[in-house]
Amino acid sequence: MISRRDVLKISTVAAAGSLVNGLPVDAQQRVERAAAPSVEALKSLRDQVVPISNEERQQRIERARELMRNNKIAAILMIGGTSLVYYTNIRWWNSERLGALVLPVKGRAYFVAPAFERDRLHEQLAAGPLADSADVLTWQENEDPYKLVAQGLSERGIRSGTLGIEERTTFVFSDGVGNAAPAVKVVSATPVTAGCRMHKSAHELQLMKLANTATWQVYRAVYHALKPGMTQHDCENLIDAAYQRVGFRGDASVMVGESTANPHGSLAPQVIKEGTPIMIDDGCDVEGYKSDITRTFVLGKAGDEQKRVFDIVRRAQKAALAAARPGAPAESVDEAARKVIVDAGFGPGFKYFSHRLGHGIGMDGHEWPYLVPGNKMPLEKDMTFSDEPGIYQPGKFGVRIEDDMYVTENGAELFSPESPSIENPFGD
Repeated sequence: MISRRDVLKISTVAAAGSLVNGLPVDAQQRVERAAAPSVEALKSLRDQVVPISNEERQQRIERARELMRNNKIAAILMIGGTSLVYYTNIRWWNSERLGALVLPVKGRAYFVAPAFERDRLHEQLAAGPLADSADVLTWQENEDPYKLVAQGLSERGIRSGTLGIEERTTFVFSDGVGNAAPAVKVVSATPVTAGCRMHKSAHELQLMKLANTATWQVYRAVYHALKPGMTQHDCENLIDAAYQRVGFRGDASVMVGESTANPHGSLAPQVIKEGTPIMIDDGCDVEGYKSDITRTFVLGKAGDEQKRVFDIVRRAQKAALAAARPGAPAESVDEAARKVIVDAGFGPGFKYFSHRLGHGIGMDGHEWPYLVPGNKMPLEKDMTFSDEPGIYQPGKFGVRIEDDMYVTENGAELFSPESPSIENPFGD
């Protein structure tokens, strides 16, 4: 596999003559490393994907309307993004031009879009759950799109009351709608959108399980392909190649050595050595659903302190998993993990475990709800979260172990196998 990064290098060094088999020397080495036996042995998992059906999306729309009634919201508005895909399967590119769906609590939905986008929008609407139950209102470049939003509300009897705006909607759009419909109160649609999305169906859990399986297999294959002397970018290239083998798009951030003490790493050049901590984070996308896994490990023998810190973090992750159950406050799961770390001498508070325990996950890598101090929301069955405690020691190293978990009737379970040790992260 030749990446775009390698293509750029080909164009800049070809004239210098430093080519092997038609590739720059560095690119050739990366191709050889990406062809590692453990990576080549991976098999595609795409045949296990079952797409979300229009019937399922229609059920989501009806659930949204139920939550709208419960929260006294007359309609919700959303632009392109995961919530729009969640309900309609419309994939809309956002720009400075307003393109938005308005879903009223009763009556026909409508989409406001630039006139030149009409055909593209109709094409997507025809294939989705709103094929026969949505109108399209278009505007020319010299017209005010916000007046169309207000017009659509008025035609549906919403001349006052409350309009929920999906939380990731650009401010200029929500402000424009508010000015065009001043008698309508603009509020957050999060009680509706998150109220739907934070509870996963059996089908959604299956897709998330597959995404986690794919990421775990990729990480395991890459771990067996790594060698001292490789850089973090070599590792990233191996991960790219491995995701191509399993059939999904994925990303990874790779931290080596002291960079592991920064939870999100460093841009500085990093070289893998025996006994040096390596941290791989992120995940992939399966039918719109995300995974998020972190593994911290060394090649060869780990030092005693590395083993001790890993063991503390592993116990913290297990404590959080044991604390997660229906009815438990979200903050109590963070508290269970943080107590293990603080009691082991890495405290107080956020000093060494510098972030929350976890975030909700689904169609967004980070979504509602969050496992963080102060969040008293009770957990419910079929909620999904990352479970990612860490200890970060600036100037030394960091350890984070992350797996995604889902709440069951009586507790919680991980989507992926636990990491047993810093020297044997995949139990091989």
